[in-house]
Amino acid sequence: MEFRLLYITTAKVEEARRIGKALVDERLAACANIVPGLESIYRWQGEVVEDKEILLILKTRSELVEAAIAKVKELHSYTCPCIVALPILTGNPAYLDWLGAETREPAAAGQ
Repeated sequence: MEFRLLYITTAKVEEARRIGKALVDERLAACANIVPGLESIYRWQGEVVEDKEILLILKTRSELVEAAIAKVKELHSYTCPCIVALPILTGNPAYLDWLGAETREPAAAGQ
């Protein structure tokens, strides 16, 4: 079984909490971490923007990434939200077993 971290930025803590809870409730992610205090500098619509954002990190199975991305986009306030998947190459075997057990089977992801 392979796993991924989803790196997501949101506008507010409440939004990160709502998205994280929805994905954990639906077993598309085993865990959501909310990290306030992110400062972002990016180019958007021809302008350089400096903004305060919230970092949301989700842990999931690689097979659930597309379903998780679709759900985040459905719930997110941004027109083009930052949602990127990063591979988990290794880790505590007991933690990875837990992560697998707390996410739904990939065949059920589209239900």
